[in-house]
Amino acid sequence: MMILDTHAWIWWISESEKLSQKAQNSIQTSNFIGIPAISCWEIAMLVSKQRLELSMDVQAWINLALQRPRLKLLPLTPEIAVLSTRLPGNFHGDPADRLIVATSLVYDASLISKDEKIRIWPYLDVIW
Repeated sequence: MMILDTHAWIWWISESEKLSQKAQNSIQTSNFIGIPAISCWEIAMLVSKQRLELSMDVQAWINLALQRPRLKLLPLTPEIAVLSTRLPGNFHGDPADRLIVATSLVYDASLISKDEKIRIWPYLDVIW
């Protein structure tokens, strides 16, 4: 399974050139693509703050985006919530990033992310 950070999910769905070739190849060859539930909240917040513009209502976009083949919405479990507060090393404080990283750790999956703060953290395989 491959897990997508929120921006990677948006770029994959929109077929953006911002998604690296390595990330695209990893998505193509993965049996399952995981989307942390917190990413739905992040997208809705970006739209509500007018930092992201979609071609349709955010709820409709999310519903359609979750229908992609091989895609699986990963719930926010108590294990993920607790682990997000116990990440080793010096991980930064953004709650959504912490939950996305904890989701990747719980599922023992690589994360596709361009986020430099996540990519330099040595405890997770991050693809970009």
